[in-house]
Amino acid sequence: MHFVINIVVVIAAFIAMEGVAWFSHKYIMHGLLWKLHKDHHVPNQNNKFEHNDFFFIIFATPAIIFFIIGFNDFSIPFWAAIGITLYGLAYFFIHDLFIHQRIKVLRNADSKYFRVIRKAHKVHHKHLNKEDGECFGMLWAPLKYFKETKKNAG
Repeated sequence: MHFVINIVVVIAAFIAMEGVAWFSHKYIMHGLLWKLHKDHHVPNQNNKFEHNDFFFIIFATPAIIFFIIGFNDFSIPFWAAIGITLYGLAYFFIHDLFIHQRIKVLRNADSKYFRVIRKAHKVHHKHLNKEDGECFGMLWAPLKYFKETKKNAG
């Protein structure tokens, strides 16, 4: 039974992180900490690193704390930390490798889902300032993009 609970906690933490990412992106990155996120919206930037990259430390902090709290007995915080960490890995693969192609390893990945995510992110980046943004999520895009994206578009 503990195994099932642990898996549910991992999945719940992973799913919850999409909401945390959306909220943080909309209200923190495009709000109070815009100064750190702003360079991510500069087109054709050739820098390998951006100020925006410091957000990984901010987002990793709860997972680190949960790992520390739950490590001795592999309690619920430990499994929540696993879910948060898996979301961080998904974020890295989808956002940094697939969408922005900071390392050219996923450039040929193609599916309707990937086309939708890429389109939503492009719509987000068409806004070069912190106001009037849209599409703040990472793994989920508004349904309209799923409807607009043709299955065999290429």
